[in-house]
Amino acid sequence: MKKKIIALNTTIMLGLGAFALPAVNAESLDDIKKERSDVKSDLSKAEKELAAVLTELNGLEEKIAKVDQAVADNEKIVKETEKEIEEAKAKVKKLEEEIKVIQERIDKRSEILKERAVAIQNSGGSNVNYIEVLLGSTSFSDFVDRVGAISKIVDADEELLIQHDKDKKEVEEKKATVDKELTTLNEKMTDLEGMREQLKEQEAQNDKLKAELKEKEEVAAEKKSKLQAKDVDLAAMQAEIESSMARQAPVEASVTNNESTSTANTTNSNSSSKSKSSAKASSTPASTTVGSGMQAVISAGNKYIGKSVYVFGGGRSASDIAAGRFDCSGFVHWAFAQGGYSVGASTDALKNQGTPVPASQMQPGDMVFFNTYKTDGHVGIYIGGGKFIGSQSSTGVAIADMSSGYWAKAFNGRVNRIN
Repeated sequence: MKKKIIALNTTIMLGLGAFALPAVNAESLDDIKKERSDVKSDLSKAEKELAAVLTELNGLEEKIAKVDQAVADNEKIVKETEKEIEEAKAKVKKLEEEIKVIQERIDKRSEILKERAVAIQNSGGSNVNYIEVLLGSTSFSDFVDRVGAISKIVDADEELLIQHDKDKKEVEEKKATVDKELTTLNEKMTDLEGMREQLKEQEAQNDKLKAELKEKEEVAAEKKSKLQAKDVDLAAMQAEIESSMARQAPVEASVTNNESTSTANTTNSNSSSKSKSSAKASSTPASTTVGSGMQAVISAGNKYIGKSVYVFGGGRSASDIAAGRFDCSGFVHWAFAQGGYSVGASTDALKNQGTPVPASQMQPGDMVFFNTYKTDGHVGIYIGGGKFIGSQSSTGVAIADMSSGYWAKAFNGRVNRIN
């Protein structure tokens, strides 16, 4: 454009004379106006693009804040569980020491009973006749002593056996308590550590998305800045030509100004019309459809897509539900409740509910299970078309494809139907 204007001015200087200048300036002015119009259109698009990116960034910041809070909550649960495990380990150690003491008593009794058995065997076997021992007494006093000794031995043997059995039973009970407590706590720790890893992955994905959006913001801002600079240059050129035309051809300048005014009015009129249309559109309330039964189960979570976060143990309180804080089983429990169904709130409970059906026959509303950090570590609701809705650690409530990729590999074939 600048080359064209320079060429035109050179032509003027070579001989067209001053009388041709207004026409040349008018043509240049029209070209500049057209280019400015294009620049303003591009600038408007760039501003909208930048505004959209900023809006997206703000929304992401809110989501990241929710994720950060979820991580903090889960970290707190992990630390509490670690403390419980340390206390359990101390308790187990104490129980093991008690078991050791009892076992030593058992071992000593076993030796005594073994010696008694050997003595009986050496005396004639298990059917030894104590009368023979008594008859071997040398005097009445010796006889009385021997009777008392035999009685004590018999009573002692019986007491030893009773205490022996009692200690053995106590050891078994203590060992069972230790095993049960450690199993429960270790399972809980496995769950929490699994969620910890998943949330770290979620943070990494959010950081990546934030970086991508930041880059888009910078590109949009740079584009806007360049367009604004170009518009300033064109405006200066337009002002210079208009000033020249005003001095040399008042009438033509007047016509030009009228055209500019007409164009401005048309633009304002269109903007006003668009604004009214936009206001009308924005004032129209969004319609929501609430289904019933299984349809309500399938569609209940749609309002949380992109507006929720995965929290271990979430979805079991009114505050969590209002804030869109769910774990996978908590979400499934809540979604089924929206359709009037009562199901469990853990994967262990859910996998044993309803009627098992072959994966080839699954239909919308069926519960589907996945092996993630453990067997049946994740559950969702099949919605058809090879997709399911659930609360995923990296996205919160979202629709995911289980026909390919990660979820296809993680799907273990377990499908339960709630009737």
